[in-house]
Amino acid sequence: MLTVRDLHVSYGAIAAVKGVSFQVNEGEIVSLIGANGAGKTTIMHTVSGLLKASEGKAEFLGQSIETLPPHQITALGLVQVPEGRRVFAKMTVHENLSLGAYLTRSTDYQRIYDLFPRLYERRKQAAGTLSGGEQQMLAIGRALMSNPKMLLMDEPSMGLSPILVKEIFRIIQDCNQAGMTILLVEQNANMALSISDRAYVLETGKIVLDGPAKELLGNENVKKAYLGA
Repeated sequence: MLTVRDLHVSYGAIAAVKGVSFQVNEGEIVSLIGANGAGKTTIMHTVSGLLKASEGKAEFLGQSIETLPPHQITALGLVQVPEGRRVFAKMTVHENLSLGAYLTRSTDYQRIYDLFPRLYERRKQAAGTLSGGEQQMLAIGRALMSNPKMLLMDEPSMGLSPILVKEIFRIIQDCNQAGMTILLVEQNANMALSISDRAYVLETGKIVLDGPAKELLGNENVKKAYLGA
């Protein structure tokens, strides 16, 4: 579904991503893992159109997207769940979901409320009054309201308690089992690899290792660098 070739991204004179290539096939969960500053979020923002590459190509469903603005990429069905959740704090839960349906005009709120019963209970609350885990559920639900073909998920476990981390990863698996293709950027390498089909390991803007997630979970270098072993 998604193919990225020789991607280079810089912040002024600082090269953040240096010739990264990867792909995501339909139905997969693919993770990008690595330490802070490895380039994971930069790649995500470039794929979603928030940043522009200095070199390289990105294709979604066979269409070049590296020069498209974010709203056109979203309209193609490639939708990002941003780091830090970025809900509209003063708007209600229901209003946040309605913004997710801006391009599709979807009114299928019940599908989201069935997936996240807590959002239904709090549908009239201001989003800023929700817990961190509930805000993450809302960010995912808002993205799903656009009926995406593929989700880009940026650090969904950030700032959450261990119990909520498990719940969010269960939800990601549920979405995938329902047919959603997912590219996951995540610092919690152990959790990311445990639910992924494949993964790419990033260091200082380059992919240094890739393969089936189960193999990477057993890789001694990955264990030492990212899994606390």
